[in-house]
Amino acid sequence: MNICVFLSAADLADTYTRAARQFAELLGKGGHTLVWGGSDVGLMKVVADGVQETGGRLVGVSVGFLAAKARAGADEMVIAKDLAERKRLLLEKADAIVIMVGGTGTLDEATEILELKKHRHTDKPVVLLNTAGFYDGLKEQFRRMDDEGFLPRPLTDLVFFAEEPVGALAYLEESLGVR
Repeated sequence: MNICVFLSAADLADTYTRAARQFAELLGKGGHTLVWGGSDVGLMKVVADGVQETGGRLVGVSVGFLAAKARAGADEMVIAKDLAERKRLLLEKADAIVIMVGGTGTLDEATEILELKKHRHTDKPVVLLNTAGFYDGLKEQFRRMDDEGFLPRPLTDLVFFAEEPVGALAYLEESLGVR
């Protein structure tokens, strides 16, 4: 599978890097390809290292103003002209999406893929990896949107919430019939 991971490029606490590294190693050992923002810093570097060190492939999509931070040695690296093109290319190259911890950029990417799914413009599986309860508030907000009729499709059709990396990958493999 080509798995797009939306996540932070910040240097983060071990609570977050440990789970990201674990997911990356599972992805690499499973022979999957990481599709990611292409940066070789922070949590993005942790995930890319873990995938590459365990035999997975790396497909990066950076953007012009961040190209200096792009990872050398990726199997494929594309430099998009802007953030909109970057998101489009990331989604085009992916069979599935995992949302890890991140800031406003990650939240923007997450809501865009969920909006596309809501309107049936994609059927790619989406997992929100809720490491250390990071997305508990967002999960509650999504449930409220679902309960109060703001979503034309059930929340469970849009996103799967995983608390651990192994559950995230298992869901994706089951969804896409990969083993």
